[in-house]
Amino acid sequence: MRPLVEAEDLSTLRQGWARLMERYRVEPAAAQPAFDLLAAAYGSPDRHYHTFEHLDEMFQVAGRLMAITDDPRSLQLAIWFHDAVYDPRAKDNEARSAELAVTLLGPIGVPLSALDAATRLIQATAHLTNPKPPGDRETSILLDADLAILGSPPHRYRRYAADIRKEYCWVPEAEYRPARANVLQQFLARPRLYWADPMRTEREAQAHANMEQELSQLLEAKSGKAGRNLP
Repeated sequence: MRPLVEAEDLSTLRQGWARLMERYRVEPAAAQPAFDLLAAAYGSPDRHYHTFEHLDEMFQVAGRLMAITDDPRSLQLAIWFHDAVYDPRAKDNEARSAELAVTLLGPIGVPLSALDAATRLIQATAHLTNPKPPGDRETSILLDADLAILGSPPHRYRRYAADIRKEYCWVPEAEYRPARANVLQQFLARPRLYWADPMRTEREAQAHANMEQELSQLLEAKSGKAGRNLP
């Protein structure tokens, strides 16, 4: 089985969590239980894409854009918690993830102002269709980081798509194909996928190519032509 994240990367994430909590003057012993819960969530065996690897990739993207943010700590909190609750059968994962952040971090001393900001950011990762730019830099960076996988190299994108399918293994193929195709079509219809100019320059074209390829395969399978030109 492929490790969800290498031990060295997990150690780096743990250290990053401790540093973030230190900025809020939370002692390591008080911060550890929240990390343990996050580790259990992102390391759950029924997760295949929404794992620590996803977090690690998001932190790498956000790290490059962090210089343009006004509130880097709340942005980091939002990355940590945005998929803390992930149930593919549910429609309120973002709201529940935000509530979990407040429940875990409020009692150990993270300020309400920071939790309010993180809650707003977490809820934005529902990615509701909206052609207008986000109203602040933190939301722009978070959404770009969350969707960065769409503009990844083709081999990484194919693994991502396969992992998403595994997370929806309970959905029959005949139902999954049109539902997944609809998601892709909504993203493809957006006038702009990435809000930060570096992300748009580096990943927008590749994201469209990746999604169009997957969409083509989904439509071929729906029409009974599965097996041609599939990886």
